[in-house]
Amino acid sequence: WSILGILSILWGGSFFFLALALKGLPPFSIVLGRVGLAALLLYAYMRIARQTLPTGRTVWASFFVVAFFANALPFVMFAYGQQSITSGLASILNATTPLWGVLVAHFFTQDERATPGKVAGVMLGIAGVVVMTGSDVLSGLGGNVMGQAACLIATLAYAIAGVYSRRFKSMGITPLAVSTGQLTAAAVLVLPLAVVFEQPWTLPLPPISAIWGMVGLVVLSTTFAYVLFFRLIETAGASNTLLVTFLIPITAILLSVFVLGEGIELKHFAGMGLIALGLASIDGRLLAVLRSGAPERVVP
Repeated sequence: WSILGILSILWGGSFFFLALALKGLPPFSIVLGRVGLAALLLYAYMRIARQTLPTGRTVWASFFVVAFFANALPFVMFAYGQQSITSGLASILNATTPLWGVLVAHFFTQDERATPGKVAGVMLGIAGVVVMTGSDVLSGLGGNVMGQAACLIATLAYAIAGVYSRRFKSMGITPLAVSTGQLTAAAVLVLPLAVVFEQPWTLPLPPISAIWGMVGLVVLSTTFAYVLFFRLIETAGASNTLLVTFLIPITAILLSVFVLGEGIELKHFAGMGLIALGLASIDGRLLAVLRSGAPERVVP
């Protein structure tokens, strides 16, 4: 749960960092810089930690599959989508990730089947995100269909990547090696797109705000975040890891209150309550304790 909370902060900031980066850079170039620079940082850290990247076709084929669904496709889709929809609406659409995760895990795993509690918990979580963000954001749902569809494709891709990544534990590959390998593969996948469509070397120097946005995306929302992400999948499973998308709006609001001194409204408390109920329903342990403590009903 501690790792989940930290991850929610790191990925919650990605929407803000991406919005800054888009003010001076095109989508493919942003994604290439994000995954490429993060891969270099992680590789340098691996050398310091005296770890090496695994070899073999099977391992690297798996890296490329995860890279496509976890990085190349969703990063491009969100970068494209946020050109026509607000960050708030993007965060709501991002909150559908656990719903996709429950469905994908149900059909493609043996130990993470969907239950009524999980489904109810996901719906409560999505409702909580909507309540916290406000009905004014939902007014944008009628337009910019392509941008919204791009974000939904990204969330489905995240879910597929989360479930597929479970295999690395059985391969004996560390979370650091998985993060470095899949980000390297993602850079290879995105490089041709950036070269053909945007020619990054011809772009003018972006404003300082866009540069800081890239720094945040690379160091915080990618390099550090993905090590935690794969560590969490290894210990908590894919469905539980994807719950991070419910916590992202909470951490964003708490940061605005305690760091920026902004106010907190009743709708934020209501949304947090719904998300807490959803997380408890998905986790299942609280409900199990309540059931075990309930008196048995005697039938005459």
